[in-house]
Amino acid sequence: MEAITQFVSTINGIVWGTPMLVLILGVGLFLSIGLKLMPILKLGKGFKLLWTGRIPDKDKNMKGEISPFNALMTSLSATIGTGNIAGVATAIFMGGPGALFWMWCTALVGMATKFAEAVLAVKYREVDDHGNHVGGPMYYIKNGLSSKWAWLGTAFALFGSFAGFGIGNTVQSNSVADALNSNFGVPGWVTGLVLMVLVGMVLMGGIKRIADVAGKLVPLMTVFYITAGLAVLVVYAAEVPAAFALVIESAFNPVAAQGGFAGAAVWAAIRFGVARGVFSNEAGLGSAPIAHAAAQTNNPVAQGLVAMLGTFIDTIIVCSITGLAIVVSGAWTSGENGAALTSYAFSHALPMGNYIVAIALAIFAFTTILGWSFYSEKCVQYLFGVKAIKPFRLIWTLVVPLGAVASLDFIWLLADTLNAMMAIPNLIALALLSPVVFELTRKYFKKQKEAESTEA
Repeated sequence: MEAITQFVSTINGIVWGTPMLVLILGVGLFLSIGLKLMPILKLGKGFKLLWTGRIPDKDKNMKGEISPFNALMTSLSATIGTGNIAGVATAIFMGGPGALFWMWCTALVGMATKFAEAVLAVKYREVDDHGNHVGGPMYYIKNGLSSKWAWLGTAFALFGSFAGFGIGNTVQSNSVADALNSNFGVPGWVTGLVLMVLVGMVLMGGIKRIADVAGKLVPLMTVFYITAGLAVLVVYAAEVPAAFALVIESAFNPVAAQGGFAGAAVWAAIRFGVARGVFSNEAGLGSAPIAHAAAQTNNPVAQGLVAMLGTFIDTIIVCSITGLAIVVSGAWTSGENGAALTSYAFSHALPMGNYIVAIALAIFAFTTILGWSFYSEKCVQYLFGVKAIKPFRLIWTLVVPLGAVASLDFIWLLADTLNAMMAIPNLIALALLSPVVFELTRKYFKKQKEAESTEA
């Protein structure tokens, strides 16, 4: 077992090393430039489309199963989770406050990546034997590229099938069990069984029930967590300007050891900021477009504009709240790490702050299990057909309590490695299909401009 762990650890060091970080940022930057920074400039347009897409369209000619709003909420259910609470804290613990700056950079180029993923997912989606729309990297590789690239789609589906059981299932139930046990004394096995029942009840209803639950829970918990985080920043309002200055300065200068902080080089700030940023918002991993492929829309670009908001909300808003709370409170020098560091920051500013973090972590992790179940299900379906859906849902549900009681060091390592390996086929496809994205986007905004001039 030790030899296997060492082997996977070596692979992990390669797939999350400099080439991968350069590839993720490089593809994102390339798409941003090709789109002429449109994702940033049209942020308001995206929020407008999100608001109008709250209610399912009654038009029978509108393809898709869930509203554009619920497609984003399903995507966010998988992205807003332990990465926003524990992942940001780990990035700052390992790379210093400057890691937050590099998370912002990752998000700004990641918006273009997420936009392109959703555009291609809707453009190349298919209808399965149950009459549902399915899509994602495996489908836009199969339908958008020549047959010689088909193996890349299979590779993505294979990695996604296994990665979900780690990063989207057992790791999440373990986080919930740990948070509830340390703060409320709830035994891990109790948490595991309750989670199993709740997950099973939702999963058996398929994408529509997952989307309905995500559409209600995700906005509610996100607002709750952001409000609590803003309250921390209000308590330390006088420290906020200095915190921003420290984040920017630390992004380009080494940070000396102080208190419980061991010190960090600039490279550590870049590496952990980018890696944790990608882990949190999943831009480039190819997971989110699987949810957006089910959206009720006949226009790939319109859904892309909604999809890119996922990266903005996840990283620029939620991760920033966590990171700034850790920095302004001085918690980053405490020596704590992970969720305990975020909990430390909140509890020093708010009464019961640690309970707020524990509840947020538990619900975010629960919705992540739901979101990732859909991602992995569609990967398994791509490989084995619709007959594999029900057995998959049963296995996924039964695995949940195992994560709550098991030691997950190896599972975390394996899942983290497979997560990165999902990104490789997806990023290659995004680069090769970028002309399609650029052309569809150009036509969409040209049509919009013509419509506006006609109205005027």
